[in-house]
Amino acid sequence: MSVKIMLCEDDVYLREGLCELLEKEGYAVASAGNCNDGRTLFHNGAYQLVILDVMLPDGNGLELCTEIRNQGSDIPILFLTACDEEFQIVRGLDAGADDYVTKPFRLLELLSRVRALLRRRNGITTYSNNDISVDIGTMSVKKNGENVILTPTEFQILTVLIQNNGIIVTRNTLLEKIWDCDGNFIDDNTLSVHISRLRDKIGADHITTVRGTGYRWEE
Repeated sequence: MSVKIMLCEDDVYLREGLCELLEKEGYAVASAGNCNDGRTLFHNGAYQLVILDVMLPDGNGLELCTEIRNQGSDIPILFLTACDEEFQIVRGLDAGADDYVTKPFRLLELLSRVRALLRRRNGITTYSNNDISVDIGTMSVKKNGENVILTPTEFQILTVLIQNNGIIVTRNTLLEKIWDCDGNFIDDNTLSVHISRLRDKIGADHITTVRGTGYRWEE
């Protein structure tokens, strides 16, 4: 059965182009051009991913995203935004979005973000690429075939980042999900130290800093 995606975008040409692109990739797409129609689509369908434009004729995607989250849904939400200002991006993530793409965007980038969000929803217990392999079940990490010794907190951070592979993880999200060996929550300054040490051990190129927002695991 095809993965179902809901798309809410008011630009007719962009909406039709995205529908065609996603359908060629094997996804089933339902689309709307405003908040009201998007709201109706969401309530009447079962989707695995929602793509929302920030600015819509009868409101904005932030409001619709907040509504979806207030209903208890954890469906992945990707924002399309013409504004790359930091505060706008943070507003979207605070509203419950999982990631964003800034217009104009490359189609391959959008597809990559879509796949990353769908992977996260399915969950992973193991991960490997050219130089890093991680087994979450056994808490083991290898770099170029050699064991890497991580502290429990470093492993927690690594796990959260990998499970959100390719997606922004905000600092607040990390702070909510990790704790130290004594069960105490990590503060913001300590998080920076742990990130720095983790980069030293596995390579700085895998953990990208998203300015003013958080981090993203990069392959």
